[in-house]
Amino acid sequence: MIIIPAIDIMNGKVVRLFKGQFDQVTEYGSDPVDMARQWEDLGAQYLHVVDLDGAETGERRNEAIIKKIAKTLKIPIETGGGIRTREVADDFLHAGVDRVVFGTKVVDDRTFLRDMLDVWGARISVSLDCKNGFVAQRGWAETSKVKGTDLAREFIGMGLKNIIYTDIARDGTLAGPNMDGLKEILDVGDANVIASGGIKSLDDIKALLELKRKNLYGAITGRAIYEGTLDIKEAFKLQC
Repeated sequence: MIIIPAIDIMNGKVVRLFKGQFDQVTEYGSDPVDMARQWEDLGAQYLHVVDLDGAETGERRNEAIIKKIAKTLKIPIETGGGIRTREVADDFLHAGVDRVVFGTKVVDDRTFLRDMLDVWGARISVSLDCKNGFVAQRGWAETSKVKGTDLAREFIGMGLKNIIYTDIARDGTLAGPNMDGLKEILDVGDANVIASGGIKSLDDIKALLELKRKNLYGAITGRAIYEGTLDIKEAFKLQC
């Protein structure tokens, strides 16, 4: 399991949302590229970059910044937030992004996901952002009637290799991961799963490692590393 710093971008700045609510924003930096370099220099093996403007509106306001991060860093990055067309996904992947992350689009359109998997395979990831076990959509503004486990099972059956599981009720709260929800997703199949939401400290990282699950690929952390409740250098030492 690797530790994956998150860089959430809104209006060109590094921010975090509380429980995915766009009216509860905390700014942590004015230069996402510089922030990305900092995490790389400290030992990150991978970065998770989100265009929050894209997630909310579908507009590619932070596209140039994300591409610059991909070109500047030596480590790979994945990016999501408002990626809802083949053109946009292809553009990012050709620009040096390692993986693109889909959310709302593939919940609505299975054919689209199948086509993307046929072309890009393991460079496609799906974010299962859940509230009370059900998938949230459109920048977390809506909750669907689709269970996260059911969707994971369907997508893995289609050939999906990468899933990001986020409990949005915990995201940005420092309340600890939803271990029960995570275990349910891990039990669905053999896709690589990245845990996201609620991580506060080294104890949370250790708890995830103690699951000893081969398909727990990584853990995304955001607010904890920006506010210093998680010692990122020590967390990187635990990577395996």
